[in-house]
Amino acid sequence: MTAVLRRILKKNASYLLVSLVFCLTAAFSNIALAGTIVRVSTTIGDYSIELLDDITPATVQNFLNYVNRNDYNGTYLHRVVDNFVVQGGAFRFQPFVGPIDVATDPPVVNEFMVSNTRGTVAMAKIDGDPNSATNQWFVNIANNSANLDSNNGGFTVFGNVLGDGLTILDAIDDLPVVALGFKAPNAPYIVETYTSPTEFVYMNVEVVQRFSSANHIYESVSGLLITSVNVDSGAELISMNFNTVASLTDVIIEANLVSVIPRKESFDGIATYSTTDTRLRIPSLEVNLNGSVSVINNVVFVLSDVALSRFTLESYDE
Repeated sequence: MTAVLRRILKKNASYLLVSLVFCLTAAFSNIALAGTIVRVSTTIGDYSIELLDDITPATVQNFLNYVNRNDYNGTYLHRVVDNFVVQGGAFRFQPFVGPIDVATDPPVVNEFMVSNTRGTVAMAKIDGDPNSATNQWFVNIANNSANLDSNNGGFTVFGNVLGDGLTILDAIDDLPVVALGFKAPNAPYIVETYTSPTEFVYMNVEVVQRFSSANHIYESVSGLLITSVNVDSGAELISMNFNTVASLTDVIIEANLVSVIPRKESFDGIATYSTTDTRLRIPSLEVNLNGSVSVINNVVFVLSDVALSRFTLESYDE
């Protein structure tokens, strides 16, 4: 680290990202979306959703309650119906135990206002009970308005997929599915021949400040880092999240272990981790400082606390 960065850190750890950003040429985002943005990281790739905060406030708050509690991280997609919906939010899989239910809040009142067209995001609910939505939600892969807008009081649309996010969802829709009962009636899997629920499509859901298609992002306000990692030269591919740990002397991030999910394929610019030198290397990290966006390169974190899964920033290119 530079001497300037060290002096700033001694004064206040909250200045960390200020120093990182202004060491580089700042670029300001032109994205100005009205609703809350969430980023969904999946085994196939990432996409983002803009929530309809003003149109369906109760449903959005219900959804965010689960997101903010980490409830959707590490869950699998249990119902994908070809050219219809991609649905999840209800279950995790625990080896040697099986599906684990995500605890539900009280049902939210139905707020049907927006049509279930392709790319919209809606709540699932129990047949015959319009006000029964809890934690399960789905993305409309097709225009389902003729069915879902009138059925069961109308299915509440509370968000829209942003950018080219539907390419990820279409890829999920194209995967084979296996029927394993109520908790996996149409679960997509990522291998040629299904053998285990570890081969399902998993997801994480996190609130972010802005829409970005960058592979690796850091949010200064929340201290959230979202990344995908190639472990030991392809021994394992994962997506995961980190959270910043307060420190007056170092930049420390802690792995959110619930968010560690399999990634089907690598890509150019994926982060790497070596168990030999215990270093996490991110080739290009997009840093968002409350709307001011810069990219820093060759970011290196070193594992500094094995028990707490914490990494300390070692270097980066200015």
